[in-house]
Amino acid sequence: MSYGDYPRLEGIKKILVIKLRHLGDVLLTTPVVSALKKRFEGAEIDAYIYKEAAPMLEGHPGISNLILYDREWKRQGFFLKMAKEAKILSQLRKKKYDLVINLTEGDRGTIASKVTSARVRVGFDTDKKKRKFYTHLTKVCHGNRHTVERSLDPLRRIGIFPEEDERDLTFHIPNSAEKNVLDLLSRKWPVIGRYILIHPTSRWRFKCWPAKKMHFLLKRLLNEEERVVIVSGKDVFEKEMVDEIVSGLDGNNLLNLSGAVNLKELGALIDHSSAMLCVDSVSFHIANALKAKVVALFGPTSDITWGPWRNPYARVLTKDFPCRPCYMDGCGGSKMADCLHTLEEDRVFQAVNQLLNSSISLIK
Repeated sequence: MSYGDYPRLEGIKKILVIKLRHLGDVLLTTPVVSALKKRFEGAEIDAYIYKEAAPMLEGHPGISNLILYDREWKRQGFFLKMAKEAKILSQLRKKKYDLVINLTEGDRGTIASKVTSARVRVGFDTDKKKRKFYTHLTKVCHGNRHTVERSLDPLRRIGIFPEEDERDLTFHIPNSAEKNVLDLLSRKWPVIGRYILIHPTSRWRFKCWPAKKMHFLLKRLLNEEERVVIVSGKDVFEKEMVDEIVSGLDGNNLLNLSGAVNLKELGALIDHSSAMLCVDSVSFHIANALKAKVVALFGPTSDITWGPWRNPYARVLTKDFPCRPCYMDGCGGSKMADCLHTLEEDRVFQAVNQLLNSSISLIK
């Protein structure tokens, strides 16, 4: 194993891509699958991911099989968890992969890579102790670089350089999700027409704009006779935050779907919206995959690393603080980030209104 020449890639028939991370991280790896599918036409490409991230890859035309790790196993006791992990490793070994691309730095992906005994195993060079597990190592770029490009680096390491048309994100919306969303909207508004979608929450509280500010923004949009759909995840904190945001507002033009839609249905809502407002969350990455009009509010996280990707209708709003991005869970670990909480309501309203009525790129 070294940083030497590219490996021989003739005869690659079975490929495994490993990405044991959160929802958005998995979606941002879809160009890796697209590039592999084009390079190895007819090859079987499997993905090893967390169970909750399956909707991010379901329906991708390059994916043959999803191998799912259920993080709920840890609640079932140590021995049962180990038995289920051993079963997955046995499954991976029996597949006899020719090429493994591990896009995860943790131990689980590293062990899975080694167990496959694939003749080409590519991973990131983040731990000297793990170098023996791979045949080829990818140097880690520590500068400002988008996550999609970082994910494509292991392919470059073995001589696969993705073309521009292979770098788009892919998110498949099934007909069932489309139908469910149109039914929900038509029950509220028989003639659906234009609406603004707001996804104000994240599982990480420090990424959220204050509920009070979102309340006044929503009130202003409703006063402008705009129709608004508001969504969130199923987490109790997220639903409680949405309840606080919508409290006391006129419901005629407001549809609250907090905790009521799955990820595929969220994609359909984004696809049909006239514009969306969100924070740094999976909904933003889905919007980029669908090339939807979206304004995203960024605080402690980097809008260079996690910002718009190949979407001419995406705009990010930030405050120019010298300490951002710090990636801390709020200033001093307080769960409240000053760089996000001081973002002005009027500035956000103007950005949404401008994007809503514009057909040109607003990326700055």
